[in-house]
Amino acid sequence: MHIALVTCDALAQYQSTGVADEDHQLAACLRARGLDVTFASWSDAAVRWEQFDAAVLKSPWDYFDRPAEFHRWLDELDRRGVRLLNPTSIVRPNADKSYLRDMEQAGVPIVPTVWLPKGSRVDTAALLTALGHPEKLVLKPTVSGGAKDTFALTPAEAAAATAQLQALVNTGDFMAQPFLAQIQTAGEWSLVFFGGQLSHCLRKTPKSGDFRVQHMFGGGIHAETPPAFIQELAADIVQRFTPDCLYARVDGVENGAGGFWLMELELIEPFLYLDSAGPAAYARYADALLALLNRA
Repeated sequence: MHIALVTCDALAQYQSTGVADEDHQLAACLRARGLDVTFASWSDAAVRWEQFDAAVLKSPWDYFDRPAEFHRWLDELDRRGVRLLNPTSIVRPNADKSYLRDMEQAGVPIVPTVWLPKGSRVDTAALLTALGHPEKLVLKPTVSGGAKDTFALTPAEAAAATAQLQALVNTGDFMAQPFLAQIQTAGEWSLVFFGGQLSHCLRKTPKSGDFRVQHMFGGGIHAETPPAFIQELAADIVQRFTPDCLYARVDGVENGAGGFWLMELELIEPFLYLDSAGPAAYARYADALLALLNRA
């Protein structure tokens, strides 16, 4: 079978020298399992997607900079009858973090959030009150990745930046959340699933003085196992919200009261930390992919 591993033109700007290039190691693993693998950028108009038995999203990391174009590409795949993993019906809503609001309404505990539709009036004092007067206010776009246009501001900084924040909200939908100090100490959990089954877990921590856990910002990666209740909640989320998905990454944080808050359910372009988990993780990915391909 011939598959495309879908990447992007701007890949280099998102890569980190401190983390292994899992894309090429994954391709080697899949080729060893008998698959014909081609890398293809989602935005390359010259690619004939219908030549592939499936297109597998791996690192289309610039999609949030070009969301309208990305959605047109998804529509084109559907029009041509190209199979995408994860499915286009899953990818479309997952491209906007407002999916978290729907998950909360379905009973999933998420980080407390105030949603700011495009053009909303930014009242930082009201936001801080609604979020329980946190140490800092975090504001980020609902369509974004890699902490782009994400701010963590003290009440004074937020008040002083109101005009700047208003200008951003005038351009698109945003979300406001409390700054979670425990991320700087305990970190954030990532649980990676393949074919609906837990593969491996990691704890991610920001570098000193930062709040972003992404490895491109110097965040640390620790192969650790979260408490059983977190694994159970993550497995329930994956079972309920990721039908027919090849991969899913559940990101969240312990809330300090014996619970867990979902931060993101990554179903489009999550870094999978395959190298951190060892050769068995690559094998589990390949097993899940082959099972889906053979089920078609």
